[in-house]
Formats: sequence, structure tokens, C-alpha cells
Amino acid sequence: MTDLSQLDDRARTLLTEQTIELPSWAFGNSGTRFKVFGSPGTPRDPFEKIADAAQVNAFTGAAPRVSLHIPWDRVDDMSELTRHAKELDVAIGAINSNVFQDDDYKLGSLCNPDPSVRAKAVAHHIACLDVMRETGSTDLKIWLADGLNYPGQDDLRARQERLAEGLAQIYAALDPEMRIILEYKFFEPAFYSTDIPDWGTSLLHCMALGDQAMVVLDTGHHAPGTNIEFIVAQLLRIGRLGAFDFNSRFYADDDLMVGAADPFQLFRIMHEIVRAGALAADSGVNFMLDQCHNIEDKIPGQIRSVMNVQEATAKALLVDADALRAAQTAGDVLAANAVLMDAYNTDVRPLLAQLREEKGLAPDPMRAFLESGYLARIADERVGGAQAGWGA
Repeated sequence: MTDLSQLDDRARTLLTEQTIELPSWAFGNSGTRFKVFGSPGTPRDPFEKIADAAQVNAFTGAAPRVSLHIPWDRVDDMSELTRHAKELDVAIGAINSNVFQDDDYKLGSLCNPDPSVRAKAVAHHIACLDVMRETGSTDLKIWLADGLNYPGQDDLRARQERLAEGLAQIYAALDPEMRIILEYKFFEPAFYSTDIPDWGTSLLHCMALGDQAMVVLDTGHHAPGTNIEFIVAQLLRIGRLGAFDFNSRFYADDDLMVGAADPFQLFRIMHEIVRAGALAADSGVNFMLDQCHNIEDKIPGQIRSVMNVQEATAKALLVDADALRAAQTAGDVLAANAVLMDAYNTDVRPLLAQLREEKGLAPDPMRAFLESGYLARIADERVGGAQAGWGA
């Protein structure tokens, strides 16, 4: 049985202090283009979303921040929402901009051929910076749905020039402590070409902007078979990995619970994180979830995802770095692989249960939450009004 004695003091501290940011939108109703399924007790406003997110933190002790999506989570007084979060022992995390649902953005936002639409998109991001000032957030997270459906629809190079110009205007408005974290996506919703399709494109734009621009890696935003841990290692190597969006996918950007499809991949990613020292709180890497829970309960889905990241991290921290380095240096292929497999095959759940108990938490967060009665309580209380969902 694994126990805390197998972790050195540094590894134990890293595991104890690990935090994972939650997405507000994960607590609303979601689905596919065919159907969105509702559920009792779904939040009706950003205040209730944050209340649900706070439950995840209360039972895991590892989710103290909540990402907001603007305008979905915009309220009349953002400082009031910030106070509400603080009262529930969580804080506002990254602010996500939305320039993909307005009719004006049919042909793109920052890449749109119409200069008035591009100006509108820039203005929205500037407004997001004001939200950041009100909430204490320091990260502006940008994902663009910009792209083309048909060859010849627009000029590929010109769109990159427009993108660079728009990002530069937003970057110039940052406060010194703020960052742009720029996401990429292999495909969708455009069919022919996506304007920021990969980590290289995101990185090029970030490097042109300056040190306050970093790449966001979403584990679902790659072509099948992509070696994601290589991308992680490369971005860490040059100091440009700003954040993770953790989820799982079987086919494309499925946004399932992290570790659901390929837990070994999650372990390999966390091994690169540990190896580079990026698990430390001052590393500049923000670990975040970006998921939709279409058929499962939302709060338990987030709790399970946090636990899955913790388990992968604990396994990565158990890798015998000295033995691995010796095997690699000797060219002993099988021994090197065995070092990783020994750590991955270790059952770390008892270790994590010990760690939670030392922090005054229940050893099994999922069971403790389900026994708390919170789901039944919000189902009774949240009657009337419009349930929040994807896009609201």
C-alpha cells in the first residue's frame, strides 16, 4: 500500500499545495447540437454557479478559483460577485472572452474582413480587462472561433495580419500584472481553416506580443495521435506555457472529464510538468478544467476531474527521477520505460486519502459530497427562473 512516506518533503508539499481552477460554465446545462439536457438545481445566475464551484473546493481542498466567461457571467456589479466568491472561500480566476456568439462575428472576430467588426471584438476584450480589474483577475484567456469554411473565402495571410494587429491593441491595454493567455484549436467550428489551429501559431503571436502573452494548451484541441506531452515539454522549455485546459476526448474536442479517455496520457503530461518544476505555485502555469458535463451531474463531474488530476500528479511525483536518468543515460530502453510504468501502476488513492485527512477533509471527496445532501437542497431551492447553460 502506498503511503506518504514514499514522497519526499518537496513532493508532498507540491501535492498538498496543488490547485486546479474550475470553469463557471461547467455548472450550467450543456449538451450537443442535438440536445441539451436539463437537471434539477442547475444554477440560474453566476452567483449560483460560484456557489456550486465552492462545493468542489470545500470537498477537495484543491479548487480555490473559478474562471468566468464574459458576457455569460457578467452581472451589474462584478465587485459584488467577487465578494460573494470570497465569502465562499474561492476567488475569481481567468476571464474568458466571448467573440463567437454575436451575429456580427459570423465571418470572424479579430480576423474579420470588416474593420468595424474587428474594432468591436477589440473593444470587448478591453471591456474584459475592466472586469479583471474589478475581480482581481490577472489572466485574459482568449479563444477565437475565427476560421474559414471554403477555400478562397478570405485571404489566409491577411487574416493573420488582422489577428496580429488586434492582439497588439489588446496587449497594449494590459496592466503590468496582467497576461494574455492565447488558446488554439485544431478545428471547429470552421471546416476549412482555423486562424489559430495549433500551438505554433499561438506561440508565434505570443512571442510577437511580448512577455505578458502565453500559450494555453487544451488537451482536447489536437489532431488524433498528437504527442501532447512533447508540446508541454517544448512550451515549458521556452517559458511560454501559461495555462492548461484539462479535459478528455475520444474523437475530437469532447470536453469529457479529464483522464476519462486516456489516463496514461494525463500521467505522461504531469510527468513533464513535474520534471520541469512547473507544479510550483510560482511557475506561472495555471491548471484549469474546461469541460461540459452533458449527461452527468455537474458538481460530481468536477470533483471527479479534480481527483483525476490529483491522482495523475501523485503518480508523476512518485517517478524515481534518479533511476530514470540512469536508465536513459545507459540507453536501457526497457528499464527507463519500467520506471515510468512502476509509478503509473501505483495505486495512489490511499496516499491522497491520507493527505486529505491531514488537511481536515474527508478522505473520499465524492462520497462526502453525495452524502452532504447539497444536490437535493439546491433542487428544492432553485425553482423558477431560467437555468444557466452553455451560452448563458
